[in-house]
Amino acid sequence: MDTVQAIIQQQIEAGTFLQSVQQGQQAQEQDYQDEEYEDEDGTYKGKRSNTLPIWGNQVTMNLNTLVLENIRESYYYKNNLIEIDSFQALVEQIFYQVKHLEPWEKGTRRLQGMTGMCGGVRGVGAGGVVSSAFCILYRLFNLRMTRKQLISMLNSRQSVYIRGIGFMYIRYTQPPSDLWYWLEPYLDDESEIDPRSGGGDCMTFGMMVRTMINKLDWYGTLFPRIPVPIQKEIDEKFAERKKQQLLEDEEWQAEELAQQQAPEEKPKESLPKVSRCKHHLRHHHCRKHRKVCPTKAKRLREEKERENKNKNGDVIVGQ
Repeated sequence: MDTVQAIIQQQIEAGTFLQSVQQGQQAQEQDYQDEEYEDEDGTYKGKRSNTLPIWGNQVTMNLNTLVLENIRESYYYKNNLIEIDSFQALVEQIFYQVKHLEPWEKGTRRLQGMTGMCGGVRGVGAGGVVSSAFCILYRLFNLRMTRKQLISMLNSRQSVYIRGIGFMYIRYTQPPSDLWYWLEPYLDDESEIDPRSGGGDCMTFGMMVRTMINKLDWYGTLFPRIPVPIQKEIDEKFAERKKQQLLEDEEWQAEELAQQQAPEEKPKESLPKVSRCKHHLRHHHCRKHRKVCPTKAKRLREEKERENKNKNGDVIVGQ
């Protein structure tokens, strides 16, 4: 058990976990209260509204008919979740109840002998026991989460499934044109999650995000279809991103090779890559950090180059 899990366990035993969740949500909302955004060229476009748009069906959340009917008829949804009207309380439900991100509980859906319409969208009994993850996901949709609340879920450290449901909410409800804005900063996230019921399919969040963007199937159900023009734009951005990463890797390999060929020189201290900044990964929505972080890395690199020139006997202007 790591430090974060130990602290959470202590809070649960002391009965202060929900209070800590509320404090964390308030702190993160304060961090993002002045959220601003730019276009791809870096042009300032103003502040984003805290009200999230809903794409597609405003009632069904674009869910499969069979999954939706099982959610509405679920004992857990009708007798527990329907009475919860607080975002913090739903986050607590995720922490206690969610152990996977599949639509069905393991071993509860049997399609043997079901043919035609009986195995498709009719009868609630044909589906099985719908998972707590999808029940809570649909309840969050009915409560209409705000942008600040969704961002706090994506960056949560209390449970990987809080983050996972946040990403699923994006995939089901947000406009396809906004998917890259939401998901691209997490493509290199190395934190791990196991979304399969019963385990056995461990993956990083980066892998999960790629799956959500590039595939429609999600453990027996389907995500909303992305329009072809937008999917082409996303594929092009993937290609550009891969090209940029290859160029960065070549630059760093060239630096390492140069150090190996000149062993008498003191090896250069490694500098952080701007695109791999872990702090930037968790706070990518903060415009202030997007401005400061690359500038700081560039300044450190320039200072290191001046120091190397000075050691090699080059004259620096102004000295």
